[in-house]
Amino acid sequence: MPREFNRAQRVSGQLRRELAQLIQSELKDPEVGLISVSDVEVSRDLSHAKVFVTVFNEGDAEASIKALKRAAGFLRSRLGSELRMRSIPMLHFLHDDSVEKGQHMDELIERAIGSDRPDIEED
Repeated sequence: MPREFNRAQRVSGQLRRELAQLIQSELKDPEVGLISVSDVEVSRDLSHAKVFVTVFNEGDAEASIKALKRAAGFLRSRLGSELRMRSIPMLHFLHDDSVEKGQHMDELIERAIGSDRPDIEED
């Protein structure tokens, strides 16, 4: 039996797709940098949306989030013209550091594996 999605989940998926496309094609601010919209969480009443953004250059994360916050009004108005919704949620941009945490964990695992390997070069 297929799982039913509630309206907030459908709206968050649509917002994620539209925001990713709008940021890539219409946002001209160079401070935004290379980013990806990783997730959008919409409140139950659809009035607020937390937009989680992955910044691919760690050092630029703070500047990218500030630039996106400045562009929130523009993005919201563009979403209003693209989506069939009575009201567009307020956009709140947050840095998603899961990629950096994952890379750090990979490095730790590699170091642990490297230190556990015996030296078997004596054949």
